[in-house]
Amino acid sequence: MKLGVRATLATFVVAAFLNLATADEPSNPGRVFTICVPEVYWKECADMIKDSAMKGIPISCISGRDRYECIDRVGKKEADVVAVDPEDMYLVAKDNELAAKAGYSIVEQVRTKEEPDATYRYEAVAVIHKDLDISNVQGLRGLRSCHTGVGRNVGYKIPITKLTAMGVLNNLNDPQYSARENELRALSSLFSKGCLVGTWSPDPAINRRLKQTYSNMCALCEKPEVCDYPDIYSGYEGALRCLVHNGGQVAWTKVIYVKRFFGLPVGVSPAVPTSEDPTNYRYFCPDGSKVPIDANTKPCTWAARPWQGYMVNGGVNDVQAVQKELTDLGKLGEEENAAWWKDIMLLDPKTLAVPAPQETPLNHLTDAKYLDVIERDSGAVDKLARWCVWTQGALQKCQAIARVAFSRDIRPKVGCILEKSQDACLKSLKEDTIDLMILEGGSVLRAMKEYNAKPIISESYGQGSTNIGERAAVALVKKSSSLNVLGDLRGKKSCHSGYKGDFSGWMAPVHVLKEKGLINSEDDMADFFSSSCAPGAPVDSKLCQQCVGNLAANDERIQRESKCNPSKEEAFRGGKGALECLLSNKGDVAFLPSTALPLNSSKNSELSLLCPDGSVAPIDNWQQCNLGMEPPRILVTAGSKSINSVEELIHGTLTATSLYSKRPDLLLLRGIWAGEANPLFRDERKGVITIDNSWNKWNKWQQTQQLYGIK
Repeated sequence: MKLGVRATLATFVVAAFLNLATADEPSNPGRVFTICVPEVYWKECADMIKDSAMKGIPISCISGRDRYECIDRVGKKEADVVAVDPEDMYLVAKDNELAAKAGYSIVEQVRTKEEPDATYRYEAVAVIHKDLDISNVQGLRGLRSCHTGVGRNVGYKIPITKLTAMGVLNNLNDPQYSARENELRALSSLFSKGCLVGTWSPDPAINRRLKQTYSNMCALCEKPEVCDYPDIYSGYEGALRCLVHNGGQVAWTKVIYVKRFFGLPVGVSPAVPTSEDPTNYRYFCPDGSKVPIDANTKPCTWAARPWQGYMVNGGVNDVQAVQKELTDLGKLGEEENAAWWKDIMLLDPKTLAVPAPQETPLNHLTDAKYLDVIERDSGAVDKLARWCVWTQGALQKCQAIARVAFSRDIRPKVGCILEKSQDACLKSLKEDTIDLMILEGGSVLRAMKEYNAKPIISESYGQGSTNIGERAAVALVKKSSSLNVLGDLRGKKSCHSGYKGDFSGWMAPVHVLKEKGLINSEDDMADFFSSSCAPGAPVDSKLCQQCVGNLAANDERIQRESKCNPSKEEAFRGGKGALECLLSNKGDVAFLPSTALPLNSSKNSELSLLCPDGSVAPIDNWQQCNLGMEPPRILVTAGSKSINSVEELIHGTLTATSLYSKRPDLLLLRGIWAGEANPLFRDERKGVITIDNSWNKWNKWQQTQQLYGIK
């Protein structure tokens, strides 16, 4: 979203708030605080303002692309407050210049109703049998160990971090192995057996290999051959069950679950008796001592996860006023069970917003002994996965990923290198001075032949695409129309998923219409159709006449400013937008990718495809009736890299893309970056898949690229 449009929207919503506030409440002479929200929650933000205005709670919103940009906007004092996780706090805690300039501090925390006075969200502990002959951390060697699951905090990250610092875990920085494999190797060597369930790698083949290689860490699980959820010996309580009932000797879990498991009171909740006897077990402390498990003795902990919270900048002087508003908003959201209460405030029925002593993000993390847990780097120290790009948009996107991904446990670290051209990146790849770059599928064959590139990951698009990520460009019409062949489209209205550079919306129809002799060049498109919506075209041309801009804003000025914008501000942008353009009778034909077809919808029977051979076909016949098959984008590395190095790059990339696909509020990978659409991977992708030796479309994709003019 362009900042100008975003600012306009913010002004619109704030104005709505002021109107509502003056209608029901006396004017508030105090300052109206502004919260920054990720743009995926913009509707919730508008709802929050309306709900809060009715109760006289003055609040306004602006949006950032994601939480990463919101932190920046709060730092620049464009907003006052943003809701953050400890990992977000880390971004500013480790940037001394930014922290000093912005003056960030945590003023309110998200705490549980069960333990509203607890210092931390949860505390990590090790539990052992009381009679276990162990007097120091070195005595853990050779024991049978029970864990919550791979990649989790108390059962994986915290013990690895602390045991490494104590010299118990060794050889975690072998450069020939990935960070994840170094950790698994170390745990497998330290413990004789264990239960460590989960997805050890997002790549199925790597996941299988790791579990076979380090199978002793699955031996105590309910299903050792699966070693994945669900498993009765996994999770916080499952690790204790593994200790008590399945031969484990040490369990890594958190305090609150120890108390529940052994029938002790938890916070404000009374004890609920269980059949388990806590007198047979002890907390095992980092100093080698043992502490009884009972209602009165304070547990010894290894580290803690800090509370989530709300972060303000140094320009906010009336901290108490902010705290009161956040607390009141939390109560209001719970009463309403509002979506904004969950998405913007990070609250749920078990939590509440609690004022807390003002402290810096660095202190918030350090006090919990959690800073080193985030910074855990078990691969080759300071190793980078060096991405090569050749546009400013791709560079900005890469730099955002590089900064944010490390705090979310994605290894190796990402580094970004800007070259002058794609060929310059390919040359660097061949010379092994960069590790990764993204190519159009049609460019991979040349990269393999001339630069020894190795394709490792492909985009995937879900329903409506092939199993290797190809999407068909289709011409979609209503069955009720009199349109039967492509020639019938002359003088009709058209809807396009995009303009120049968009395969399905522009390049494919231009190619086929030229091939049929219906136009001479793409310059004839504006005259072939009576009017169109091709987002990204010159706004004053016929190619934009059918576009409508941001309909959701319900404001003529905003709609006018956003009309034909090649961002999501234009309602008819992209495949789904082109479909809506057709269904809204703004066009007679829609040129869009097959992934946008309503294949399992009631609309299915109302629509047809126009085929280049002059026939008409049902929409589920897109693989045979289309204007061309678009290759996916492909991530390549150097063919000279070792198998372990390639696995490490695959693991890191899949982990990052999986996280941010599920959580666009943390980092939004879609959208315009530095004025550029679709830098790196495309916006429409649903995920990524690994490439094996069975892929054989490289020649075909090169031909498609040359015929259709894919850049």
